Amino acid sequence: MQVLRVFHTGAVTSLVLLFLWLLAWEIFVAPLHTGGSLLALKALPLLLPLRGVLKRDLYTLQWSSMVILIYLVEGIVRAWSDRAELSRLMALGEALLVCAYFLFAVLYLRPYKKQAQKLAKELLDKVKVPHD
Repeated sequence: MQVLRVFHTGAVTSLVLLFLWLLAWEIFVAPLHTGGSLLALKALPLLLPLRGVLKRDLYTLQWSSMVILIYLVEGIVRAWSDRAELSRLMALGEALLVCAYFLFAVLYLRPYKKQAQKLAKELLDKVKVPHD
């Protein structure tokens, strides 16, 4: 389905861009300390779901869409609290990329969830278990 391909591509792109964005932010653009910051290591956990997201693994897309919200919180807090204007802009960019990944992942997963619910209902109807 063409729409699902767009959502998957959007999820992959936003995840990779978020990884690169965080590295650039903490090493080159607005590091906390001159010459780079160890905060750049915060980008490394984003590599954990990358393989599964590339392979369209539904489970990986589900858990990564929840875990990535930690980065949303960090982006909002730093956009609010950082003193350097450039760092605040980078934090807003982080929050936007996280929102993009979350949106694309959820939209990609939506038809699969609907299909699973339909199959579960049919199974419950077959065994005549009350549901709803």
